[in-house]
This record gives sequence, structure tokens and C-alpha cells, in this order.
Amino acid sequence: MTLRSVTKKDTDTTNTLKPGRLFIVSAPSGAGKTTLCRRLLARFTDMIYSISYTTRAPRIDEKNGVDYFFISKKDFEKKIIEGKWAEWAKVHGNFYGTSAEYINDAILSGKDILLDIDVKGTMQIIKRYFESITIFIMPPSFEELKIRMESRGTDTREVIEKRLKNAKEEMAQKNLYKHEIINDSLDKATSELFALIEQYRTGSL
Repeated sequence: MTLRSVTKKDTDTTNTLKPGRLFIVSAPSGAGKTTLCRRLLARFTDMIYSISYTTRAPRIDEKNGVDYFFISKKDFEKKIIEGKWAEWAKVHGNFYGTSAEYINDAILSGKDILLDIDVKGTMQIIKRYFESITIFIMPPSFEELKIRMESRGTDTREVIEKRLKNAKEEMAQKNLYKHEIINDSLDKATSELFALIEQYRTGSL
């Protein structure tokens, strides 16, 4: 099922429920995406957050159905064959994916849904849900992003260099997205994100 097919179905006189929208937010590591998404969900409390599935073991502070849905590798691979994933990837030997059924159910129930995924995941999603509203969060500059990563003091130089390499590759694909927000001020970026979502929800975009 694609987002367009849902929209078409909704225009039928036998179905008056307005379908939900699919919002995708991506950003390089350190650009503030997680904080902005948390603020977005706190502001629009009826918006559903899409929880990813993974085959890795849960960490001590993680809860099933809150942080991730934890499933076996066998079940994940079975769903790949069945085409159950809207997007998926294998990272460091573990699978991660977004359930197409989860997205479809939200859209058909009239709920807006938020996906916090990377560029590769977005490229998969928009092939299936090509009316998705895609938003890329940019740091004010690559140098500022580097400073943010280094100031955390939690990662090794090797990890930082790898993340910076990935960030450069992701930033080079920002034109894949319909909207871009520069996070040079968290409050300003939050206001811009809120305003953008509100425009779509009120029909002005």
C-alpha cells in the first residue's frame, strides 16, 4: 500500500475519513534531530511516533514497544521476504526496520505519523510513500557539527571521524528532502519546525 493509494481511497464517497500524513525528519549526527523530534511530539500530542524494530538485544534501560520493538533475526528476515518493511537496514550485524503495517494503520486511522530515520531509510520510504513530507535538519556548518561532536566527550576520535564522514555524505543528499531547517539556534529551529507542521495540518501547504 502506498500513501497515494490511501489518499485516492479516501476521496471515495464511501470513505470520509481524512488520511494521516507521513512526516520524515532526518539529520546528520549532532544536528539536534532527537531533541527537535521530542519537542515536536510534545507540541503535537496526537501525532504518532513510529517505533523501529531491531534484532539487537535491548540495553538495560530500554523497553520493548517504547524504545524499539525487539524481535528475532528469523522473524525479521521472514518479514523481509514477505515485504513487510517500509524500510530496513543491517547495521553492525543487526537488523533495523520500520513496519509498513504500522505506517498504513496510522494513515488509515487519520493519524499523522513521525519517522526519525536516516537518509538511506528515507530513500526507501519515499519509493513506497511518495507523498511523504520530508524534512532535513542541517547544522549551521560542518565545522560547528565537528565542534558539537567533540564537545560531547563521550566518543573516541575514531568514532567521531566515522560520524563526520557519514554526516558529510548525508548533508550532500539534503536536496532529496522537500524542506530544510538550519539548526543554528534550537529554539528558532523548533519554531520553524512547528510552523511547517502546522502549515501542512491546516492545509496551507
